[in-house]
This record gives sequence, structure tokens and C-alpha cells, in this order.
Amino acid sequence: MPFAVRRKFDWRLRTRSLALGTRTLIMGILNATPDSFSDGGRFLDPRAALTHALQMLNDGADILDLGGESTQPNSTPITPAEEQARVLPILRAVLAARPDAILSIDTYHAETARLAVESGAEIVNDVSGLLWDERMATTCAALNCGVVLMHTRGRPQQWRTLPALAPGEVTPLVLRELEARAQTALAAGIAHESVVLDPGFGFGKILDENFPLLAQFDRLHMLGYPLLVGLSRKGFLRRALAEKAPAEPTKKSGAPGFASETWVPTTAANTAAILAGAHILRVHDIRPARHAADLADRILVAASPHSPSGD
Repeated sequence: MPFAVRRKFDWRLRTRSLALGTRTLIMGILNATPDSFSDGGRFLDPRAALTHALQMLNDGADILDLGGESTQPNSTPITPAEEQARVLPILRAVLAARPDAILSIDTYHAETARLAVESGAEIVNDVSGLLWDERMATTCAALNCGVVLMHTRGRPQQWRTLPALAPGEVTPLVLRELEARAQTALAAGIAHESVVLDPGFGFGKILDENFPLLAQFDRLHMLGYPLLVGLSRKGFLRRALAEKAPAEPTKKSGAPGFASETWVPTTAANTAAILAGAHILRVHDIRPARHAADLADRILVAASPHSPSGD
């Protein structure tokens, strides 16, 4: 069975570099929001957020991604000041407790990005791919930090009314528009070695439109950047399983048992992405992601033409 040859990179962050490609890195999601689709409100309190952050690090997270604004469908945008009030105390508390931790700020606001990086964040994770704040590209260039550029199709308030994509349209659209986002970053002065790309599962790709993108994930390597995937607890995975077992529908987000019910489809999708060459998994549930990544990494090593066991 052929698997993708995962290219190796040194991802340049604000104060250090991360080796990508030898082993899959795990980025833990820390949402300081009242309305995120699966854990909204749980970590608004900085003390609860700190406890959860430390647990994720102990469970094997390599990076923590801290966000203060929900981007679920029809979510209500907030001001940068409100976002900063949510995330900056948590960011500082985590770094005070674990100075060696690598933190990412999940924001599309340039001012939030600046304040977070100046407070110790190493990475800016922009779900808009530099589109929603015209100052973000030059801000990240000046900060000299790591940058994740995600593909999104429209804004959360538009997703339910977007025209459908045919299966053959999805991956070419993502390739074309991610390449444009990367070119914008380079033109602004962001270093090539600082950029990671994310195809944006669920962000303007509705339900089954995501499966062609996952099936053709290996095509994204032609862009020449490391790849991050965010498949954790995505609705299209839950919907697919619910269609197969209508007598046992999956739980609504936020319901008791939701997290434990969603890590299995997430793990299956994450494993597929790693075998297609993903470098980083962005997840809610660290332990199953870490275990799946470790096993998938062993498969990639065994499949390598340089492996003693490879053909």
C-alpha cells in the first residue's frame, strides 16, 4: 500500500525552530470562548484553562493553540479587545507555569496577534489566511513568528448559504487559494520557513464536501509547505457515522459524552491524514491523537524506501 513521502522541514518560530516530518506533532486546542461548538464555556476561567493546558501538555501536546473567538457557523464576531481580555491572561498564566511551552494564538485580528506574540506566543494561527485583517500579514512579518495560514471559503455567517461544491472542485479550489495566501505572506515579508498551511476542513466546505479533500490530501504537498490538519470533532465526521447508524444518533455538541463519542471518528480521520503526509494534528483530545500519530508514524517509517523493512 503506497503512502505519502512526508517531506521534512524546520519550522521557524519566534524564538526557536520545530522539526517537522520525522514525527507528527500534536497541537492541543484551548478555547477560551463561551460558544465554541464542543467545549464552549469550559475554559473561560483562567484557572480552569491553566489546569486543562497543563494536562494537555502532560498528555503529549507539542503545541497549545489558544483562541478567544468561536468560528462555528453563524457565530457572532467579537471585538479584538474582548478577545484579548479572554486569551492574554491565560497565555501568560500558562507560560508562567511552563516557560518551555510552545503557544499559538488562534486569531485573525492583527492587534491580538501582536499582543499575544509579545506576551510569549510563538505562532499565529489565522483561520482567514490573512484575509480578514489587512494588517495581519505585515504584523506577522514584523513579529518574525511562526504562521499557520488556513483556507476558508467565506465567513462563518455565510457558510450555510454558500453554493455547493462538486467533488472535483474542492481540492483544486483549496490548492489555488492556499497558494495565493502563501504568496501574500511571502510578499509581506513572512519567511517561507515560517509558514505552515491548513486546508481548513469544515471552513466553508459543507459536510461531504470535506471527504474529497481528505481523500486527495497528498496533493497539497505540491505547494511546498508543511501541512496542518484540524479534523477534531468535525460535524462531517459525526454526520457520516450517524447516517450509518440512524438508530444510535451521535450526541449534540456540548451534551454529556460528546467528547468520548467523537474521538473515534476523529482518530480515524487523523490517521488517514498522517498517512497522506500531514505534519501537525490540531485536536481537542490529546491522548488518542498522540497514540494514533505514534502508530501512523511507525507505518510511514516502515513504508519509507530508506527503511530496512521497506521494499
